[in-house]
Amino acid sequence: MQTLTSKTTIGVVGTGRMGAALASRLNECGWNVEALFDVDPAASNVLAEEVGAVIAATVADVSELCDVIVTVVSDDAAMQSIFAESGDSLLARPVSKLFINCATLSPAVHAQIAGRCADRGARALVACMAGSIPQARNGELLLICSGDRKTFDHAAPLLALVASECVYVGEGARAAEVKALVNMVMNINTAGLAEGLGLAQALKLDLTMVRDVFSKTGAASRVLETDGADMQAREHDTYFSAEHAAKDSQIALALARICGLDLPLAAATAQQYERMKTLGLGALDKSGIAELTFPSRAQRT
Repeated sequence: MQTLTSKTTIGVVGTGRMGAALASRLNECGWNVEALFDVDPAASNVLAEEVGAVIAATVADVSELCDVIVTVVSDDAAMQSIFAESGDSLLARPVSKLFINCATLSPAVHAQIAGRCADRGARALVACMAGSIPQARNGELLLICSGDRKTFDHAAPLLALVASECVYVGEGARAAEVKALVNMVMNINTAGLAEGLGLAQALKLDLTMVRDVFSKTGAASRVLETDGADMQAREHDTYFSAEHAAKDSQIALALARICGLDLPLAAATAQQYERMKTLGLGALDKSGIAELTFPSRAQRT
């Protein structure tokens, strides 16, 4: 395997918030972001100008132009589409390509895509991102990685540009399983915090004081740090959307069903995020779940 260097041509498929942040970070570090693709080409215009990349007309074009392709797509269906076994696909010219697949997807889909890549002479690494847009932009993500160990080691110089830590968790799609657990617990914590602060408001307690007490007790959590003030102030700018929280909660529940486990907290949390979608709140940040629990707010029915 040829060593990855700043001259290696890189493509990014999926230039939403996280994909764009990764492309900007790699460009800022002096690496060659050659091509971008998104189902909405207009979404890539500003980014393409920023990083000096072309906007590919097809995903097959990205595969032709680039040695390494980073994918950050929305869901299982989108992943199946870009790695289709026929037609426009990243697998149209896969030989010797390295695919770094960063989206939070069903582990079975990650495994299936890795198999398709291997069958066609390409390598695939699952590199699930823990962190949000600022961390991606500043190279401070935690990457949870799985796949062939040699492929992970080969990709290390590039991964180190976007992550402060890369954790290798095993072969296959193990990283997708770990990421599902991370997001399941995070989503439960977020829903619990929203209920605690909602009850505090109903009791007419000072929410700033309550958050401070939470931070010094067993109620402390990373979610309290990232979302507590936003819940209080109703500032739900999207870093991790409720729609994605719902999707990821369902991935974890599907894994639980395979294992024969009943996870009532995860199930209740998933219902809350599905409810946000029903109420038209799915595009809000996950902190927007507080809109369902604070008694003074309109979105409780």
